[in-house]
Amino acid sequence: MKNRIFSFLVFSLILLAGSGTGFAQQLIYTPINPNFGGSSFNGAWLQSEAQAEKRFSAPSSPSYNPYGTGSTLQDFQSTLDNAILSELSQKIVTQVFGENALTPGHYQFGNYMVDINPASDGIHINIQDVLNGGSTSVVVPYY
Repeated sequence: MKNRIFSFLVFSLILLAGSGTGFAQQLIYTPINPNFGGSSFNGAWLQSEAQAEKRFSAPSSPSYNPYGTGSTLQDFQSTLDNAILSELSQKIVTQVFGENALTPGHYQFGNYMVDINPASDGIHINIQDVLNGGSTSVVVPYY
């Protein structure tokens, strides 16, 4: 009798284990974000979740302008300064790698005074902003 009950339980367990694969189904991914094909009704919910998780706030200053200084002339000056510094950095790289070498000396580019001096460890470059009084030093090592 015990043998029959035991074999019945083993048979039942094997039958249950084997039938589990019959209930499987294909998984299908459905995006949530409407920008990637999800439901358009999820947009407001996603926006409210993002606002709830936001941990920073804009500066309270009324003169805050993330797109520039506010003055067209000041923006132009900033763009010009960036172009001059970009050209200077290209010349420095060219100095290190060969072609159209920038000779050592004292230069003035717009509002910047630039001193270029070769040394044993590399090229020493000192850039000074004449208007603001700020300065920085860069050492470009030889390769």
